[in-house]
Amino acid sequence: MTVVSAVSGLNVALPELATATGATQTELTWVVDAYTVVFAGLLLLAGALGDRFGRRGVLVAGLVVFGVAAAGAFVTEDPTVLIGLRALMGLGAAGIMPTTLSVITTSFPEAERPRAIGVWVGVAGGGAVLGLFGTGLLLEYFAWNSFFALNVALAVVALVGVVAVVPESREAAPGRLDVVGGVLSLVAVSGLVVGIIESADRGWGDAVTLTALVVGVLALAAFVAWELRTADPLLDPRLFRERGFATGSLSISLQFFAMFGFFFAMLQYLQFVAGYSPLEAALRLLPLPFVLIPTARRAPHVAARLGFRRVGAVGLGLLAVGLFTMGRQGLDFSYGLFVAGLVVFAAGAGLAGTPATTAITEALPASKQGVASAVNDTARELGSALGIAVLGAALTAAYRDGVATVVRGLPAPAQEALTASVAATRSPRLAALGPRAQEVVDGARDAFVTGVGHALTIGAVVVAVGALVVLALAPVRAHS
Repeated sequence: MTVVSAVSGLNVALPELATATGATQTELTWVVDAYTVVFAGLLLLAGALGDRFGRRGVLVAGLVVFGVAAAGAFVTEDPTVLIGLRALMGLGAAGIMPTTLSVITTSFPEAERPRAIGVWVGVAGGGAVLGLFGTGLLLEYFAWNSFFALNVALAVVALVGVVAVVPESREAAPGRLDVVGGVLSLVAVSGLVVGIIESADRGWGDAVTLTALVVGVLALAAFVAWELRTADPLLDPRLFRERGFATGSLSISLQFFAMFGFFFAMLQYLQFVAGYSPLEAALRLLPLPFVLIPTARRAPHVAARLGFRRVGAVGLGLLAVGLFTMGRQGLDFSYGLFVAGLVVFAAGAGLAGTPATTAITEALPASKQGVASAVNDTARELGSALGIAVLGAALTAAYRDGVATVVRGLPAPAQEALTASVAATRSPRLAALGPRAQEVVDGARDAFVTGVGHALTIGAVVVAVGALVVLALAPVRAHS
């Protein structure tokens, strides 16, 4: 809950953060993704560290690093420093997330494990909701940085709970720690995400974009080659021959690609275009937990009857339909259309999540549950990072294309501010444009609406294709 709320809640705070710090649209993407890039890149190594040295100790260390970095972010207003501190929070989160699931999967007998995982998925979903509503409530009374106070408070509560009740566990006969694999996984994830994010600012043909993408692809190839030849790999690529493991990982990645890409785009829309406060924007998402959490709890029973393949494909299909529906918004916000899409979206997320996680964890023995948990979490966080990067880049590119005609002929400072971010529409300096001010604001917001629609449509297509892949390749049962 601590880890997941640190992404969802920040999306509520982004508009006020942008206004207060002057961050550009690309810097906003990095404030979110610096956390998920480091988090996703180090999860496999952190899971292995927990298996080798003790899951409880790694969990405690992760919570301490996370809390200290969040406290630092609370007192800064520099976007560059904030990006660095968010990366440090991601380092702490990498120590937290895989150990939480591996503690659960090693503590419960096989018959009870799917139900325990269902509770874990529901609580993680609850973390997303807590981040949304907790941050919205804080921002109603305090400044944007109060979001980081929530991070610190949750880390402290979690740390007390871990020290009090979490048992120690570790692998009985650990092999050599695969540091090379850990470094290569971090470089691969970082390179790919950097390239995607920077493409919105610089274009796909820019040297920085191309260099980052090439480094990411080469590091990924090197990671696979190294893992195939080392005696004690972080992640044996041959595991992906097991269809439940492979399609479960794909499904998890696509779910979080959709979820966090949606949060990133839609929470800005609700505040910049629809004009809601952070709390009002979060309240518009209220149907989400009331559909997602009960559905996640029932999903293991449904999957037991109908099979992972059918349930996983239907869940992803519902996510795609929900994204496409919510992407049809215009300048005038239609809450009925939004709720219709949100309910379908939440049902899909709840239905697909637990069976996919169960498929991954059941593919490995109890001694390797730290790695299984890390793969599950890596799939989640890689999906989150790519969702924010891909949909954020699509939103930014479409917005800048659309706003280019709106700002033509304006003074250079106004052109630069509006091109950098739609947050500039809230600047009182636009009043200097006189009668044209409202026309410029409406034009910039219209360009942003186009960007949101473009981003969510791309997300819907990607997830729909993933649903077809799961339907074609997944086993009927998660463990087969």
